[in-house]
Amino acid sequence: MSMINLEDYDSIIFDFGGVIININYHLSVLAFEKLGFQKFDNWYAQACQDKLFDNLETGQISENEFYDEVRNISKLELTNDQINNAWNALLLDLPIQRIALLKQLSKSHKIYLLSNTNQIHANNFIEKINAQYGWENFKSIFNNTYLSHEIKMRKPNADVFEFVLNQNNLVCSKTLFIDDSIQHIEGAKKVGLNTLYLNPNEKKSILDLI
Repeated sequence: MSMINLEDYDSIIFDFGGVIININYHLSVLAFEKLGFQKFDNWYAQACQDKLFDNLETGQISENEFYDEVRNISKLELTNDQINNAWNALLLDLPIQRIALLKQLSKSHKIYLLSNTNQIHANNFIEKINAQYGWENFKSIFNNTYLSHEIKMRKPNADVFEFVLNQNNLVCSKTLFIDDSIQHIEGAKKVGLNTLYLNPNEKKSILDLI
């Protein structure tokens, strides 16, 4: 049963990782620790992360600069491929049922994708979705898609929410934002958005909530 009345809204902004595509942060932590990077989760986790990852997610540094900094921080002689594979380990599958849900919602609502991501992860999930469904087909479900490394802004900062709202002439009171990170939910609330928190600890999917 739906936990929220979607008839109250004409627009929905979806997070990507953990809401649409399945992710598991711990898999990247384990992969880096297997390479010898101790306590990687002190640097990167769902709740908080080092400035290095903020810079990667806002396109302030290149992929190669990221690889070099990981080597510098870890003091390990890791190859780009080793870092790339460990970093992408958190990205899992995109259940076809969620694509069906998005297509259904797009008939009654304007829907948008807003993701904190980076070029390395994007290369990986675009390849996954291309093989399964087609990336352009997936993107076409949404009225607009926003990836943080492309727009140089990231959640939970107010500017990224205001950018999406203003660019699409959205009204806060009629717009629902869905995310699985509480800090992003709080950021959205500060600009007046209605929110739905998909708590990762409750083991529910978006299909259970709307």
